[in-house]
Order: sequence, then C-alpha cells, then structure tokens
Amino acid sequence: MAPSSLYVDFFGFTERPFTLVPDPGFLYWSPQHRHAYSILEFGILSSAPITLVTGEIGAGKTTLVQALLAGISDDITIGLISNAQGGRGELLQWILNALGVPFDAGAGYVATFQVLQDFLLAEYAAGRRVILIIDEAQNLSREGLEELRMLTNVNSNKDVLIQLILVGQPELRDIVRAPDMRQLTQRIAASFHLDAMDADTVADYIRHRLRTAGGDGGAFSDGACARIHRATGGVPRLVNQLCEFALLYAWGAGQHRVDEETVAQVLDDGVFFGAAEEPPEPDTVSDPDPEPEQALEPLILFRKNGGQDG
Repeated sequence: MAPSSLYVDFFGFTERPFTLVPDPGFLYWSPQHRHAYSILEFGILSSAPITLVTGEIGAGKTTLVQALLAGISDDITIGLISNAQGGRGELLQWILNALGVPFDAGAGYVATFQVLQDFLLAEYAAGRRVILIIDEAQNLSREGLEELRMLTNVNSNKDVLIQLILVGQPELRDIVRAPDMRQLTQRIAASFHLDAMDADTVADYIRHRLRTAGGDGGAFSDGACARIHRATGGVPRLVNQLCEFALLYAWGAGQHRVDEETVAQVLDDGVFFGAAEEPPEPDTVSDPDPEPEQALEPLILFRKNGGQDG
C-alpha cells in the first residue's frame, strides 16, 4: 500500500487533503478569493471587454478559474487556453481550438480571422455570449496581447462579441501597465491581484482542507500552522507541499497530530524545497538618499480590504 493511502487511513481521511492538483471542491473561500471570484463574475455579467486576475505562483488562480467554469450558465460559450505561445496567427489558432471551431490550418491569417468572426456573429445571433479565458497569460508576447486587444474590437452595434479573462503571474500586471500597452489597459474593466495568505488565513486554510478530506480539522496544532506560514510565506501551493510532508512524518512517527516540532523536522531534513526565507533583521543604518519609488498608473477598478494594491 502506498504511503499516502496509509496516512489517509491513519488520520481518518477519505482522501489526501493537500494534493497539488487544482480542485474546486477544496477551494478555501478566503476574503480575497471571494473578492477575486466576484471580480470574475462582475466581468462576465457586465460584458467587460477584458478582466484581469493576477497572483503569485500557487496563489489559487487556476482553482478559481475551475470554480468559475463549473458555474457557467448554458447561454455562454467558453474557451480556455493554458500557457499559449507563438507569434501572430498561432494565437488565433489556439483560440479557435479552445472554442471548438474547425478551421483550415493552412489558410492565411485573414481567412482564419474571418472564420472566428463568423463564429462570433453566429453565437451572438443565437443569443449566446463568448468568453475566452487565457491562463498563464504572462507568457504571451506583446504582439499576442495586442492581438487579443484587437479581438475586443469585434462587436455588433454596442455589444462586445467576445470577452477576455486574462489570468497570470504578477509580471502580467507590469506588462499591461507599460506605456506601449496603454490601449490594452484601457480595455481592462476589472482587475484583482491575489496576495499570499496571512498567518490566520493559513491556519483556517489548513483546517478547511482537513475537514474537506473527512477529518475534524485538528490534525495540525496552532504552532505547526504558524511555522508553516513562516516557511511558505502563505502561498497555498507551498502550504500544501509542506503539509503533505508533515503528515507523512507524523504518520511515520505514529503521531496523530502534527506539531511544530514535526514541521521543523521536515524543514531541517531539506525535503521541502519551497521554504521562504526568514525575514531579515531590521537594518539600523538607513539609506541617506533613497531613490523615490516610481508611481504606477492606477489599473484596478476594485481594491481589497486594507487598501493594498490590486
């Protein structure tokens, strides 16, 4: 029997609580995840040309997208592209594939674009909206992003025929804020940035996943949760990795509860490679002439509680 199934039985779970596969069933609705999902819903309901959601690696962006897909109504045609790459024309083929539209791969750009436009018009005539989700959108070239912006020019009277949802890592925000991307920025009607979780949210997140997997939520002590937050910086994917190792160590030691010492042992053994650096000691020598921080042009329509940059 595999070790993972042994610890599942040992702790009384029905399944592993900390797998790395995005699973909407395990989604923990922290305040900021609720806000992010609300922004996605707002973008859809308001017919926003472009909606932008960014966050650190492992912050839960893809899980949010999966939850969104599960709740899409029947009058919406939706396409999902993950990690699209390529130059002009190739992205257009990615889009047609995602929407399930047949096309001639040997046709020129104009003919291929006409296929897409005809499809969008047919969907509009049938009373259906078309939404295209681009996951890992930070990997698109500037040319690809500009090609996406041009898609939002395809309309019928005042109605947008295709809505775009761009999901990506923090550098995507920097890309769209660049001066040469101003036209794209102007099409972004709603935006949200997912930050890492704070210590209290990490503890609630861990207990939520334990309960979802059939446990009582008490398999990790408060000290263990606090140590996990410090080691992972509150990034959900890293929290999952460290919790998985901690459960294996506790199972191996015959302990039915993960304590801070168990987490420390995992970290000391070096089996967890995602550990965040401990915060440095405050520097008592200040910079006599610090460079002023460059102000960024406001991008978002909504902000999280506390006024943090979104």
